Amino acid sequence: MTLQSFVRNKRKQYGLTQMQLADRAGVGLRFLRELESGKPTLRMDRVNIVLNLFGAELGPVPQQREVPDAQG
Repeated sequence: MTLQSFVRNKRKQYGLTQMQLADRAGVGLRFLRELESGKPTLRMDRVNIVLNLFGAELGPVPQQREVPDAQG
């Protein structure tokens, strides 16, 4: 699940509009819209403010690829 779909699904699960979620999180409506649309560059601290409302936070996620050899 992507970050934007997680936030959108949780927001809808709780019956919140984007404006209501932005107000509760203390972030701007534009920021929330950018988050839900998958903007690739967002401030992590602000993303975590939104995620914390749903009991989540950003963290490393393993990728499905090989790690390059340390010698090459």
